[in-house]
Amino acid sequence: MSTVTTAARRQGRGGRERILAAAAQLFAAQGINATGMEQVAEQAPVSKRTLYAHFRTKSDLVIAHLQDLASSGGTLESALTREDIPARERILALFVLPAADAVAPVRGCPFIDAAAEFPDPQSAVHSYAREQKLLMVRLVTALVTELGCREPAALAEQLVTLADGAASRAMVLGDADYGRHARAAAEVLLDNALTAPPPSACAPRIR
Repeated sequence: MSTVTTAARRQGRGGRERILAAAAQLFAAQGINATGMEQVAEQAPVSKRTLYAHFRTKSDLVIAHLQDLASSGGTLESALTREDIPARERILALFVLPAADAVAPVRGCPFIDAAAEFPDPQSAVHSYAREQKLLMVRLVTALVTELGCREPAALAEQLVTLADGAASRAMVLGDADYGRHARAAAEVLLDNALTAPPPSACAPRIR
């Protein structure tokens, strides 16, 4: 077997994983639309033929990237399905963002970022991002229901709105610790939802 053939086969091994790793790094550092497919192939490194064999379109690559982040715990929502921490801590983990490094700045929520870069609500990427954000509120609803909170559906919407807003502001301000402000508000919401409401002033008095 020739050296060239051996090298080519070695390069083909793990090609999909290398493509996704390269895409993740480039998307985080410079955004999705600013990253070309040729740049991903060069960074991987793989041939363009190999790249398109795995991902026919850029949308396919972006969705696979988002799926990879979700399955590897690289999103805010990943804490919601953990079973090693209590339900309340899973919810509050929504407000802990990964710190920036020399390669990638604070990016906030990757699903919001992707939806913003693919604004057409009918596009495959935007649709996938929407599905994940709807899943997020369903998971939070289940957790606050488990905690015994009042009006769990409304509370869950409030909590995910806080989390998404904090992630977006953290990205704009470049402050990975910005979520602490929203976490404080989330704790108040949870505490109030668990406290028995005061008797209504209009309730009839029993004599």
